[in-house]
Amino acid sequence: MLYQTENQHGGDVYGGGITLDFSANTNPLGTPPSVLEAVCRALPQLHRYPDPYCRRLVQAIAGHEQVPASYILCGNGAADLIYAYCAALRPRTAVELAPTFMEYSSGLAQVGCRVERYFLHQAQNFDLDERFLSFLEEKKPEAVFLCSPNNPTGRLIPLPLLEQILQYCAAQGAHLFLDECFLDLTEDGVSAKSLLAAHPALLLLKAFTKSYGMAGLRLGYCLCADSALLHETAAASPPWNVSTPAQNAGVAALAERDFLQRTLSLVRRERQWLTDNLTALGFWVCPSHANYLLFRGPLGLREGLLQQGIAIRGCRNYSGLGDGWYRIAVRPHGENEALITAIRQFCKEKSLWQ
Repeated sequence: MLYQTENQHGGDVYGGGITLDFSANTNPLGTPPSVLEAVCRALPQLHRYPDPYCRRLVQAIAGHEQVPASYILCGNGAADLIYAYCAALRPRTAVELAPTFMEYSSGLAQVGCRVERYFLHQAQNFDLDERFLSFLEEKKPEAVFLCSPNNPTGRLIPLPLLEQILQYCAAQGAHLFLDECFLDLTEDGVSAKSLLAAHPALLLLKAFTKSYGMAGLRLGYCLCADSALLHETAAASPPWNVSTPAQNAGVAALAERDFLQRTLSLVRRERQWLTDNLTALGFWVCPSHANYLLFRGPLGLREGLLQQGIAIRGCRNYSGLGDGWYRIAVRPHGENEALITAIRQFCKEKSLWQ
């Protein structure tokens, strides 16, 4: 928990006054009913400790991902696994992108790692390309942290480029940590899990938070062919870190058949609608593959929307961005309409748009 420190992320709607939350990128359809029922079925077991090995959940993940069960480690959300991985690997030097999810550098800072940042640029839609390989050759990090689709840009990293990065890592004895937590909410993203067996230095991060609307339960997992590294990562986490309700919920979520397809249909339609309307307001919008949009708009927009009970993610604390950059989740159409109406009102009051 946080204690007298500022929350660095979206999703804090508990202080009162927030009626619409676009600051957290969870599934716009919410949590599947089958998952809620699974949580309820777990309640009579709360007097018992949870399965420390997440046996049923691991078997369900293995079937879903089509990987050996020995490749799987579950955790109390993606952040839990990020910090445990950093504590297990303890690299002296690492490279990450800018902008990207900030918990990588926070986890690395706790083990005294020096982090070098490779800055992405608006002119290239914040895409990662082959020039990154030259940066790796120059910096020679012991670990590389990437995110596909990247947060907050929503841009995917092509699988051929990931293969080139893995070839570099193999030659240098470096590790690649690849966050795929939002990949299931893209239509054209391809997982790197087919590369796991040939590259034991590759670890993939996954989470139920985004895909199945389970942010309040905290459940994530990682995939890696290096059993020794998974053992050390598990040892860096506290025991019983995945609750019984969370384990039950994960099994139920993976049994869903059409939930993600319905989600993708909504996200595709509403993401384009939001992009068109934000662009019509004169804002630059990053072309996203995910269930969120990064855009550049007027200063003070986040604060102005908060006064109307709407939360969006200000991005000034992302390296490589600053004031005037914002991220919004793709929500159901009625909520998206309310957001655009509120933004128009803000711009009109500030004489930014007529």
